[in-house]
Parts: sequence; C-alpha cells; structure tokens
Amino acid sequence: MNQSFRQPDPTAQSAAIEGLELIDAEADSLPAPQPSELRSRAARIVLGASLVLIAFSLRPLFSSLSVLLPEVMQATGLSTTGASLLTTLPVLCLGLFAPFAPRLAQRYGAERTLLGALTLLVLGTGLRWFGTVPLLFVATFLAGGAIAIGNVLLPGLVKRDFADKAAVMTGLYTMALCAGSAAAAGFTLPIEHFVTGSWSGALAAWAVPTLVVLLIWIPQALGSRRQVSHRGFRVVGLWRDRLAWQVTLFMGLQSALAYCIFGWLAPILRERGFDAATAGAMVSVSVMAQVITCLAVPSFAMRLKDQRGINVALVATAVIALLGILFAPTSTVLFWAILQGIGQGGLIAAAMSLIVLRSPDSHVAAHLSGMAQGVGYVLAAFGPLLVGLIRDWTGSFSGTAFLFVALGLGVAIMGLGAGRALHVGARTVREG
Repeated sequence: MNQSFRQPDPTAQSAAIEGLELIDAEADSLPAPQPSELRSRAARIVLGASLVLIAFSLRPLFSSLSVLLPEVMQATGLSTTGASLLTTLPVLCLGLFAPFAPRLAQRYGAERTLLGALTLLVLGTGLRWFGTVPLLFVATFLAGGAIAIGNVLLPGLVKRDFADKAAVMTGLYTMALCAGSAAAAGFTLPIEHFVTGSWSGALAAWAVPTLVVLLIWIPQALGSRRQVSHRGFRVVGLWRDRLAWQVTLFMGLQSALAYCIFGWLAPILRERGFDAATAGAMVSVSVMAQVITCLAVPSFAMRLKDQRGINVALVATAVIALLGILFAPTSTVLFWAILQGIGQGGLIAAAMSLIVLRSPDSHVAAHLSGMAQGVGYVLAAFGPLLVGLIRDWTGSFSGTAFLFVALGLGVAIMGLGAGRALHVGARTVREG
C-alpha cells in the first residue's frame, strides 16, 4: 500500500523542483560530470543556445498541420477520418519511440542520438513538400519518432550540463517549446501565401530552421568525448504500483486534451466562422499563454501540502475554456483561447511536477518519466483521433464537447489520486 511510505520531505521536494522537467534519460548509466569536464563560458553559451533551438524545433510539426488541415483535406481528398489519423500519428509516435531513447543514449551517447533524431526530423518535415497522402504519413511517422527521442533526451542534456542554471534553462526550454508551436501556428499561413505558394511547401518549410539547428549541433555532437557506461541502477516495482499508474494516466489524459488542441483548435475556429489567418493567430496566442502557468505552476505546486486542489482547478479551467471556444459568442473566443492556454499549460507543468514529487529518488523519477511518457502518449493519441471521428459522424465539432468533458473528468480523477503527498512504491537496486 502506498500509504505505508513516508511523506515526501519538503526539503527534498525543494531541491528536486529546481530541475523539475529535466529528468535525465541517462541517469541510470552516466556519472555526474567532473570539474575537468566543465565547458568554457563561450562553449556553454553555444551549447545552451543550441539546446533551446532544438526545443523550438520539436513542436512546429503539430501546429503547422493544424492551421492548414482544411486545405490539405481539400487538395488530397483526405477524409475526416484520414485527417484524424494524420493528426494522431505523431502523438502515437511520441509514446512508441520514447522508451527507446534511454537505450540509444546509453549505447551511442545522448549528443549523437540527438543528432540522429534531428536528421530524421529534417527529413520527415522536408518530405511533406511532395504533398501526397502516403508521403504525408511516412513523413509524419519519421518526424514523430524523431520528436519522441528529442523529448526524452533534450531535458536530460539540459539537466546534466546546466545543473547550476537549472531554473533559467527550464524556463528557456519551456518557452522554446511553446514558441515553436506558436510560431508554426502563426506563420505557416503567411509562408504559404508569400513564400512557397502551396500548402505542402509551407509545411515543408519548417525543415529549414531545423536544418540550421542540425548544422550547429553537428560539431558539438561529434566533438563530444563523454564516455558511455552500461552499468548502473535498476528500478523494481514501478509497473505494479497504483500511484505510478495514476501519475501515468494523469499525464496521458491531459496530453490527450493538449493534442486535441494542437491538432484541431484551428479547424474548430474556422468552422465557427474565423478565417484561416485569424484562427492561426488565436492558436498562436493560446499556445503562448501556456508559458505563464508552465513557469508558475511548478514552484507553486511544490509549496502546497499536496497537489490535488491545483490539479482539479487547472483541468476545470482548461475544459470550461474549451466549452467557451465551442459555444460562447465569437466575440469572446479570444478570451477563452487564452484561458484554455493558461489551464492547459498548467496541466502540462503539473504532470511533469508529479513525476518528481511522487518519486523517492532520481532513478525512480527517470523510470517513472519513461513510463508516463511511453504509456501516456500512446493513450493521448486517441484524443485527436476521436475528435476527427466525432466531427465525421456528427457533421460538426459541437459533439466534441462530450469528449472534452469526459477527458476532463478522467484527468480530475487521476489528479486526485496522483496529487496525494506520497511516494510511489518502487525502489532502486544497484547493479554490478
């Protein structure tokens, strides 16, 4: 029973919260950097800027497609069901490929593995230029797998190389993720109109900034002399623990809600009468609003006795705002879009916070993060798929209100369980 475990120590929570979202994928195998390994100031600036730029590159795939989805469907003859599968596929890849990231990092090193992921991301994004339905799915699969690897490895690199600047780098990393989504939502349509002249070219154009980042990263990845070790720690008992599953389902269900927004908010707004440019701008503003609570929630949640209240408050905010987007007068939709971003950003931060706060040590946290991302993102993939199916069955997005409320209830229930001030019943066993 989880109740038999001691209450988390507030001092330990405070220390852990500094690197809150930065669970190290290599935590089980790599020793901490020694003083002789510390980089020069200039090299650290270049490294930090590179990691922030990589974070920026991990989100345009989602929101760029959302803005142009009606044009893609019209040009290719893709059905609503097919569009649902296309928006679902990258989210599914996040779950399917996340568990491989730590193994690849342990075998080849995080820097080189991330280099390979960036190469795949450039290739997958660029393939969208051809605009055929089969290649769109192939491109999305490749890019989604690359993003999954980056999602897991990038935070660990930030934590490992900037332990003394964890709070600053966490903020920059979070803002870069949101900025990537917002930029793609806001600029994809202008790129189509003024640069490429086609929707396929506008989607593929996001390979260009990623290619620039790849070129910057190559010398850093190939020049890394960090040695990889295969001996370390093993975590037992995690997958049988009820609290671990509550954290995982909280992560998965809130992610389902989030990727419904990434995939379908622009089409929902366009169905309500907004033109494509205005819909894209609203999505961009909503995503940027997530930064507010992404940065504020972790430190606030840490100071609470437990996180049950804030979990429920955030999901209520996100779902009520979604209902406002669907049914409120169009003159108020911008307000609801911003409010939804605030609630959704808080849920993302809360989910990441719970991984650390419910873990007794960093090794359990690394494995709980892998469990939550692996299972959670596979579960999340059903969210955007169901939105498209409901739109196809009913002829409008109004029926998705039932899905959003159901997801919200699930998040709230799991949040009440995962928000208790307990540790998961898993332990770390040293190997070798």
